[in-house]
Amino acid sequence: MADRFYVNCRLAPGDVSLRGPEAHHLATVLRARPGDAVFLFNGDGAEYPAVVVDASRNLVTLRVTGRDQPPRELGYRLEVAAPLPKGDRGDFLIEKLTELGVTDFVPLRTERTVVQPRDSRLDKLRRAVIEASKQCGRNVLMQIGKLTGWDEYCGKNDLPPVRLLAHPAGEMFLPARAASEGPERALAVGPEGGFTDDEVAMARSTGWTVVALGPRILRVETAAIALVVQATSLP
Repeated sequence: MADRFYVNCRLAPGDVSLRGPEAHHLATVLRARPGDAVFLFNGDGAEYPAVVVDASRNLVTLRVTGRDQPPRELGYRLEVAAPLPKGDRGDFLIEKLTELGVTDFVPLRTERTVVQPRDSRLDKLRRAVIEASKQCGRNVLMQIGKLTGWDEYCGKNDLPPVRLLAHPAGEMFLPARAASEGPERALAVGPEGGFTDDEVAMARSTGWTVVALGPRILRVETAAIALVVQATSLP
């Protein structure tokens, strides 16, 4: 696969200008020359083959030559809600959820949440989604929502019918009934220290199924990845 670059504009066959960090990376780091082939994407689900027309340090002109739509998305909604882990672990979580095809990530505020990201942190995570998408080939960006309290989130009316909450006191397998209720899923993982008993009870009362991920206590990012893998493996 040729190098991929994100542009925040409409794409169609014809010339397009690439500026800022993406242009710098293409022109200076990769030393692009006229005629070099790349792919562009803007999050609309398509991938656009293009060739370099001209390259300077902060501006690259490319000619889009087509539009492809490779099947790299899940094709259904898969939402993960979890408190953001500390430091680089948060970046790791966002990168891996993007690679696994998650459509939406909601940073949670729970009773035991430690990290409550500000808007600037969420903006950096959105950039991390772009970088991960460039690497893994996704052409639809995983959406990162606003910081949301668990009491507000777990009872939302627009959540998928299959809602799974990871907790050591849950069932030791994912419920077979989920397979008959469509592929869309909402998945929730608690903070370090886990959801409180009251938060788990609130989830059960609003239709969530509580599931365990094994006999060991997992970090937030590990639990989220494991839950996504199991949820997407259901028939």
